[in-house]
Amino acid sequence: MTENSSASTSVPINRWLIALAGVVMQLVLGTVYAWSVFKKPFMAQHGWSGDQVGLAFTIAILFIGVSAAFGGRFVDKAGARKVASLAAILFGLGTVLTGIADAMGSLVLLYVGYGLIGGIGNGLGYITPIAVLVRWFPDKRGLITGLAVMGFGFGSAIIGQIAPFMIPEVTTVDGALQVGNAHLGLATTFYLFGAVFFILLIAAAQFLNNPPAGWQAPVPTGQVKASAPAAASVDLGGALSMYQFYILWLLLFLNVTAGIALISNLSVMAQDACAVTAVMAGTVIFVSSLFNGLGRIFWASLSDKIGRKAVFAVLFGTQAPLFFLLPQISNIVLFSIVACYILACYGGGFASMPAYAADTFGAKNMGQIYGKILLAWAAAGVVGPMLMEYIKKSSGSFKIAVFVAGGMLIVGFLLNLCYSKPKAA
Repeated sequence: MTENSSASTSVPINRWLIALAGVVMQLVLGTVYAWSVFKKPFMAQHGWSGDQVGLAFTIAILFIGVSAAFGGRFVDKAGARKVASLAAILFGLGTVLTGIADAMGSLVLLYVGYGLIGGIGNGLGYITPIAVLVRWFPDKRGLITGLAVMGFGFGSAIIGQIAPFMIPEVTTVDGALQVGNAHLGLATTFYLFGAVFFILLIAAAQFLNNPPAGWQAPVPTGQVKASAPAAASVDLGGALSMYQFYILWLLLFLNVTAGIALISNLSVMAQDACAVTAVMAGTVIFVSSLFNGLGRIFWASLSDKIGRKAVFAVLFGTQAPLFFLLPQISNIVLFSIVACYILACYGGGFASMPAYAADTFGAKNMGQIYGKILLAWAAAGVVGPMLMEYIKKSSGSFKIAVFVAGGMLIVGFLLNLCYSKPKAA
C-alpha cells in the first residue's frame, strides 16, 4: 500500500490540520536564521574568530539549499511522512551535536552537527510541506505556500527572543570578548532545543502525506470559476536553454545573498552599531523576523496584482539605498525599522519567486525546474556570510560589506529590467 492510498476517500480529511502541521514544521526549521544570537557566545567561550563561527551557518545554508533542491524527488518516491520524519531526526540530532561541539570545544563537530547534518535535515524538512500542501490546496496554492514559507520566516523570531535568556552573556572588555552570566550555558541550551525540535518535528511529520487517490478539493457552491489561461509548460532541459532561467536564478541569488549577509550578523551589528545588550539585539531579531514572515505573504499577494517583475523591481530598488544607509545608523529604533523592511523584502523574494518561475516555464515541471533555481539559495548561503566575514576581517567593520551587498541589489534591479516573459508556444 502506498502512502497516497493510506487514507480512504470516504473518510473526511481536515486538510487545514495538515496545513497546521506544515506551518509548525517550518517554524521549527526557521530557527536556523537566529544563528547570529549564538555567534558571540561561541567566540567568547572558545576564542574562535568570527569567520570560524560564521562558517557553521554558511555550511548549514549551503546544505539546506542543496537538500531542498533535490529533496522533492524523495518526497514523491519515499513518501512525505518518511522524508519529514528523517528531517526531524537529522535536525534534532544536528542541534544536539552543536551542544556537544560546545562542550568539547570542537569546531569540526560544530560544522558537522549544525552545518552538515542539521542543514540536510532542515532542507528536507523545508521542501516536504511545500510539496505536500500544494497538492492538498490546488484551489489556494498562493495562500498556502505563502503561509508555509511565512512559518519559516517566523522561526528565528521565537529563538531570537528566548535564547538570550538561556545562553551566556557576552561583554567587550578592552576589545576582547568576555563571558558573563552563564545562565544555562550554550551546550545545555542546544540539548534542550534539540529535544524540543525533534518532538515537534516528528509529531508534525505524522500528518504530512499526499492526498489519497481520487481526492478532490472542496469547492463551495457557486464559486467555480473558469481557469485563467496557463503558461505553456517546458521541461527542465527547455528551461535551461532559456535566458529567463538564469535571470531568475540570479535574482534569487542576489536577493538572498544581501539578505542573508545581514541576517547572519544582525545581532552582532545591532550590538556594535547601537551599543545595546544581547537581549535587546535579540528583540531586534524577533521583530525583524516577524517582518521576514509577514513580508512573504504581503509581497506574494502584491505580485498577483501588479506582476512578479514589478514586485522584484520594488524589492531591489527600495532595499539598495537602505543597505547604504544602515551602517550610518546608531539609533536602535531606526536600525530596527530598516532591518525589518530589509527582512520583509528578503522573505518576499522567496515567496514571489515560485510564481515568477511558474509564470515563465509553466506549472507542469515546476518541481524539477524550481528545485534547480533553489540552488541559488545554497550558493547565496555561502557567499553572503563569507563576504561579510572576509570584509569584516580585512577592514575591521561590516560597513564595506554592507555597501557591497547594496551594490549587488542594484545589479539585481538592472537584471530584472532585462527580463521578458517568453511568448506562448
